Amino acid sequence: MIEFNKNVDNITKNWPNDYYIVMDFDRTITCGDSETSWGILSKTNLLPPEYIKSRQELFSYYHPIELDYNIKVDKKNILMNEWYKKHIDLLIKYQLKESIIEKCILETNLIKLRDGVKDFFYKMNERKIPIIIMSAGIGNIIEEVLKVNNVLLDNIFIVANFLTFTNGYASSIKSNVIHSLNKNTINLSPEINKLIENKQNIILFGDLLDDIKMVPQDNNKQILKIGFLNENIEENKELYQKYFDIVCDKDSNYFDIMTQIKIFD
Repeated sequence: MIEFNKNVDNITKNWPNDYYIVMDFDRTITCGDSETSWGILSKTNLLPPEYIKSRQELFSYYHPIELDYNIKVDKKNILMNEWYKKHIDLLIKYQLKESIIEKCILETNLIKLRDGVKDFFYKMNERKIPIIIMSAGIGNIIEEVLKVNNVLLDNIFIVANFLTFTNGYASSIKSNVIHSLNKNTINLSPEINKLIENKQNIILFGDLLDDIKMVPQDNNKQILKIGFLNENIEENKELYQKYFDIVCDKDSNYFDIMTQIKIFD
């Protein structure tokens, strides 16, 4: 299912290659029922059962909060930050090995890219269109997934929670915690800023309403917003139709998106 809520042709009709792309990762680049970059570590026997139990307890409590758009933003922001910090503490407590990152991707095959996303990445690479993957996920795992799928290309930049390893074990993250609500506070590197500073057009892909905050709501920029509605479909469909220009379901693929949006031809 792909639903157009606005005249996309009117948004993109004057676009040359003067655009860049901002994408969420989990269940946006990956399939709607794919395991996430946080969840994959609990689907192996490479971490102790105590970690898996504690991680699941956190998920069961905080994930419904993440999807509840009736909770006030300030309160939700605090709770999301709390969740991510607790999960990072678990990875440190149970001594996540750096070597496990590659193993969990290769051995489980539970993180799957949406159909057509590789072709989309290659096409954008040929055009030298910058792609910023802005994720609340684990950057080390995102990087490994792209590497295994041969799409860790030179026009792709990953902004996420990168774990630091000391003597082979997780010890911290490299920057402030990135979660689903605070992506609008992220400071991009000078390298990325230089690439996008003169581009007035943005294509945004996300699976949560809060992903809209990945880019500044600048009146001088034209933004095409594409949303994947994977969960709580009936409850959230009207909201997604209000805030995204295009709404896709969990089975939508990038072949269909490229076919229907002419600037990808």
